[in-house]
Amino acid sequence: MTGSVLTFGETMLLLTGRDVGAVPDLEHMRVDTGGAESNVAIGLVRAGVPATWLGRVGTDPAGDRVTADIGNEGVDVLAVPDAERSTGIMMKERLLDGRTRVTYHRRGSAGSALTATDLPGSIVETAALVHVTGITLALSESARDTVTAALDRASAAGVPVSFDVNHRPKLIGADAARDRYRAVAARSEVVFAGDDEARLVLGRDEQDDDEESLAHELAALGRGRAVVKLGSRGAVASIDGEFLRRRATPVRVVDPVGAGDAFVAGWLAASLGGADAAEALDRAADAGALACTVESDWRRPDPEALHHAPDPSDTDHAVHDRVDR
Repeated sequence: MTGSVLTFGETMLLLTGRDVGAVPDLEHMRVDTGGAESNVAIGLVRAGVPATWLGRVGTDPAGDRVTADIGNEGVDVLAVPDAERSTGIMMKERLLDGRTRVTYHRRGSAGSALTATDLPGSIVETAALVHVTGITLALSESARDTVTAALDRASAAGVPVSFDVNHRPKLIGADAARDRYRAVAARSEVVFAGDDEARLVLGRDEQDDDEESLAHELAALGRGRAVVKLGSRGAVASIDGEFLRRRATPVRVVDPVGAGDAFVAGWLAASLGGADAAEALDRAADAGALACTVESDWRRPDPEALHHAPDPSDTDHAVHDRVDR
């Protein structure tokens, strides 16, 4: 493999409750950062794959923290400073019922103002792969145009594209999202989605749990490769017509947010390194499971968590809310 994996989008300052409970009941919150695309970039670098993250940040302390955190993990950071807008903020709470709730304060943020002109020189054309998410498609029209421009340039240069649906219902409605996701999936070498996201893209009933046909139909939208993440039930994939299933790697779930990004990074790193689909699915499942064992979107987990793990937890889900201020 030559070149770096390019990904771009919004990374925000993250405030996480130190204890279980909602924000009004907390006395302390930990300062961190998080964003789907930068999470994937960090995961790739840890797996030995060079990665570049591009995004807009405010000229504020939150923006400084975002660029420092990503850069300190070995990712090549291209942060476009925006003096007119602030870096977005999100808050994460571990609720009493076992769920993790994430709320976003991002309307009019620097990250949402990403434009196609922010993609410099030959950054797309020299990439080993371009990774995009549905979050960037939904942030704003200019961010969506940035995705389109990147895909056009990647197509012209013969650079492969991967796409993680990563649907955020508070950012975009299902009908509008479906059209956008299908258009990007059609141009992608591999598509990643949760089972609920796959049903949204395909317009299938929420009660339909035929995971094999779900994977095959999602793959058919693109170029024959799709991976459906099933949380504690594992993952399935349709790769050039072959169906694969992988049980979840059992771990004690501390925080599930970021696990899907780690899963994607594991798959991409394995695939770019020449692994077959079965091995890529194994590595993705392990990476996603390990990410659940730490209270962070991307902090380095202890690999020993895989060797001394209890049965899978039933609290591997998160509720994503969006609060605008």
